[in-house]
Amino acid sequence: MENGKELKRSLSSFQMEMIALGGTIGVGLFLGSSSTIKWTGTSVLLAYLLAGLVLYIVMRALGEMLYVKPIVGSFANYATKYIHPVAGYLTVWANVFQWLTVGISETIAVGDYMHYWWPGVPTWVTGVIVLILLTLTNLVTVKAYGRLEAWFSIVKVLTIVFMIILGLLMIVFGFGNHGHAIGFSNLWSHGPFFAHGLKGFMFDLSIVVTSYQAIEIIGITAGEAAHPQEAIVKSIKSIVARILIFYVGAIFVIVTIYPWDKLDTVGSPFVETFAKVGITAAAGIINFVMLTAAASALNSGLFSSSRMLYTLAQQKELPPVFLKLSKNRVPDVSVLAMSVGILLGIILNAVLPLFWKGSENIFVLVYSASTLPGMVPWFVILISQIKFRKQNPDLMKGHPFMLALSPWSNYFAIFFLLITLVFMVINPTTRVPLAIGFAFLFLMGLLYFWTHRRDAKNN
Repeated sequence: MENGKELKRSLSSFQMEMIALGGTIGVGLFLGSSSTIKWTGTSVLLAYLLAGLVLYIVMRALGEMLYVKPIVGSFANYATKYIHPVAGYLTVWANVFQWLTVGISETIAVGDYMHYWWPGVPTWVTGVIVLILLTLTNLVTVKAYGRLEAWFSIVKVLTIVFMIILGLLMIVFGFGNHGHAIGFSNLWSHGPFFAHGLKGFMFDLSIVVTSYQAIEIIGITAGEAAHPQEAIVKSIKSIVARILIFYVGAIFVIVTIYPWDKLDTVGSPFVETFAKVGITAAAGIINFVMLTAAASALNSGLFSSSRMLYTLAQQKELPPVFLKLSKNRVPDVSVLAMSVGILLGIILNAVLPLFWKGSENIFVLVYSASTLPGMVPWFVILISQIKFRKQNPDLMKGHPFMLALSPWSNYFAIFFLLITLVFMVINPTTRVPLAIGFAFLFLMGLLYFWTHRRDAKNN
């Protein structure tokens, strides 16, 4: 708050759902589905369902707290209040780091997708243009941001739904396959259910869990919802089911239509599915959808991380200028700060290869490093909710949106996430990105204790 002003509450429950979908259903589903299936075969369906159960527990735990107190930067504030101030501090910076790296990668991806139609224009130029347009949208009003994100999400959702329907028609009726029903035999005809054993399945879980990250953005939007309690209940009840249907449904169709061990020869399963039924512009359609998916993730990142910088300023961990609100009650300094950070990353990505040979993949590594910081909000939500209940027994009487079987459901989810991290350490592919994430959180923790110890001495 500044000069009696607060962030404006103007997001509807539909926009909150679309924002969460936009942050969660990204390019990974359209491009990365083949990779997750290759790790573990048809048991990838079990991986998405298990991770979905953890997702449900996390969101119900968050919803229980949000129903009582819907505030900006919710889970970071809960971490500060119910765990320790350093937990809230690290949660905010983890979220900022996650969205900064994702924002850089998605902006670069936007340029790559634009290259499909304008091959003569440098990819960084189109990426920067889209970044500027999305920044301006975020600076206008939160309602304008919500509307744009809703349209981005609708494009992705309709594509996935259409793909699932077409896939089921192929499987059951042979539509697009000369009238010969594909059937369900591909689910068991190409090796065991756990194609690469338990280790392969556990390695796959880290990718699957990462694909669900950012759904907790509902907790950030709650501070700007028009009717927070009603919107929170409605959004959380529907969002988890929708994400599970879209992810599990799409993956089910893919592994049923295409032998999982032959997906390398298929290319994009989405493009191939549309092409099978005679949609000749399939490649262009999916490219457009992936463009909106990347722009959507960038848009969500600007919103989420700017509100987290605002939260840090509220906690006096950043200068008061980050509390500044525009006449439309948008934290414009925070939005611009994140945009500048992403812009610097794009410039570095374009310039660095000219001076440092072999640096072309540096941002792929940094993007992967966002996995652990992306899990931090989940841990703090699960732990905060346990302490929230203990400290507020009166608020639990008649509470209409409580997490079932808590705290045991919390312990199960925490154990699941910890086991996933252990296998990320074992897996050579994820070990280095995980170490980068750990190093970032460790350094920020040291910075917190150093600055607070210095301030205590000065006082």
